[in-house]
Amino acid sequence: MSQDKIPVLDLKPQYESLKPEIQAAITRVLESGQFIMGPDVKLFEQEAAKYLGVKHAIAVNSGTDALVIGLKALGIGQGDEVITTPFSFFATAESISNVGATPVFADISADSFNIDPVAIVEKITPHTKAIMPVHLYGNPAAMAAILDIAQTHNLKVIEDCAQSFGARYHGTCAGCNEKCQESTRTRITGKQTGTIGDVGAYSFFPSKNLGAFGDGGLIATDNDQFAETARMLRVHGAKKKYHNEVLGYNSRLDTLQAAILRVKLPHIDQWNEGRRRVAKTYNELLADIAGVITPHLADGHVFHQYTIRILDGKRDRVQQNLAAQGIGSMIYYPIPQDKLPVYKGQYPTNPVSDLLSDEVLSLPIWPELADPEINRIVKTIKEAIVLDS
Repeated sequence: MSQDKIPVLDLKPQYESLKPEIQAAITRVLESGQFIMGPDVKLFEQEAAKYLGVKHAIAVNSGTDALVIGLKALGIGQGDEVITTPFSFFATAESISNVGATPVFADISADSFNIDPVAIVEKITPHTKAIMPVHLYGNPAAMAAILDIAQTHNLKVIEDCAQSFGARYHGTCAGCNEKCQESTRTRITGKQTGTIGDVGAYSFFPSKNLGAFGDGGLIATDNDQFAETARMLRVHGAKKKYHNEVLGYNSRLDTLQAAILRVKLPHIDQWNEGRRRVAKTYNELLADIAGVITPHLADGHVFHQYTIRILDGKRDRVQQNLAAQGIGSMIYYPIPQDKLPVYKGQYPTNPVSDLLSDEVLSLPIWPELADPEINRIVKTIKEAIVLDS
């Protein structure tokens, strides 16, 4: 008898656990008839702000819009440069280009998959106006060093938190070789990602740790001016309806999505702990496999993805063997942003990013993933590596 398939992500257990509450929330919105900017949107913003520990949480219709509007709120535009990582989903660099600025790619640390602060310093020019770190896979970037660099060079910081809702910075940064001030590290230790820089941008795409039933996003900030600008930009650049002051966007979180997110938000810490449990189990079972490098179980890491490195050119063979056994996996990301067709040939090489794009493989992970399934996944990886030896 064939074994059941293991997808890279299974959202059904989460839905089943909250089904009555979610159905009630959806029914409440449907019966209200308030589908755009209804009461649940404001309530979700208040609840999200309280959870994150910020003054302002502005709901928008996607994580990409959160980045674009966040950059615009910071005054980033034509002629400006924003330093970011090459190793991320295209929305990161795309948002910079779409506000008229130029993305500048600084290489990453192989230990964390996140932007290397040393590489950031090397990329600063008179045109640099901001740094956009990405907390990739749910692992907080080296924020103390990044803040110190930003302060020294008078730069803004916008955090891409598409994969890190609920992650907290704990002052230990894997792969960071840049010295940071102890006072900075102490000040931000324990803070949520997205609340450390000037602006944080989150995604509620269904696969995220906190996912909606469609697209959704959020901007977080403690700055009143940035918040006011972001609120204007999401509704066509108007503080008052039909009194448009600047060119803006149509970027409002649907009331239905806000209502669903309100049901889910109180459970996010529990779900993130479930992901850490899965990651810890993977790390223990994969520890003795030659040619496999497991991710560091960093404090505050919420493991949106559990991503290993498979050395010696064996990654594709392992993925094929997993697929043959009905086990899903994904490569995040097979092509670094600076090598995508839209930017190809415009940038110098980033060797660590290029290397990891050939080695990374993300394994199935969700909070309820059970040990028997994890054991089966690891057994299949071992078999694939032995066959390829």
